[in-house]
Amino acid sequence: MNLVEEITQTQLKPNVPEFRVGDTVRVGVRVFEGKRERIQNFEGIVIAIKNSGVAKNFTVRTIASGVGVERVFPINSPKIENISVLRKGKVRRAKLHYLRDMVKQVRIKERK
Repeated sequence: MNLVEEITQTQLKPNVPEFRVGDTVRVGVRVFEGKRERIQNFEGIVIAIKNSGVAKNFTVRTIASGVGVERVFPINSPKIENISVLRKGKVRRAKLHYLRDMVKQVRIKERK
């Protein structure tokens, strides 16, 4: 292995679960408020996965109080405490950006 690949391997998180676009996930994010630290959960549908390796990101969308909220998370970020897959969705697109135009929360069929 060359030096870049060795450094990349040390920065990858080993306990990231397998998930795809369309899955419903709950992401535990470390939030710092002053001197205190707590875990804030963000739950929603994965609408996009970008890049690979250390730079891999995923976008999660949910509707809170009638307003669509999206957050982009780097998978290997130290601020991410855990990722849990709640539901596996069956979709036919690689990116679900069309969900942004939907007024209500969309139901996605479950994958077996």
